[in-house]
Amino acid sequence: QVQVVESGGGLVQPGGSLRLSCVASGFTLDDYDIGWFRQAPGKERERVSCISSSDEDTYYAVSVKGRFTISRDNAKNTVYLQMNSLTPEDTAVYYCAADRHHVAVTIQAKCVLADFGSWGQGIQVTVSS
Repeated sequence: QVQVVESGGGLVQPGGSLRLSCVASGFTLDDYDIGWFRQAPGKERERVSCISSSDEDTYYAVSVKGRFTISRDNAKNTVYLQMNSLTPEDTAVYYCAADRHHVAVTIQAKCVLADFGSWGQGIQVTVSS
């Protein structure tokens, strides 16, 4: 059973940093694309960042580009989202999602369409003073 579990969320002051982790179980991360998405209260879910199985391709939403970095450690079956220069607008529940890589689908397309089959339960990130 493909499962992903998020961790690392919490409360941080504006300008601070957090690192989210997405740990995979029931499958080997090597063949899977991973995405981070978020949903703020009263808003629709939005894409944040995605990374291909090969670690060669990444996608970032405009709102986080230059502040967030996605990376993966397949040996640990874990994908990370390093979030810097956080603002209150980054406050949301963050979700990790996984999907087997398909050569015909770019990571950008996958991220834009949120085309992922397995989703975590989400973790709260609150940016507030």
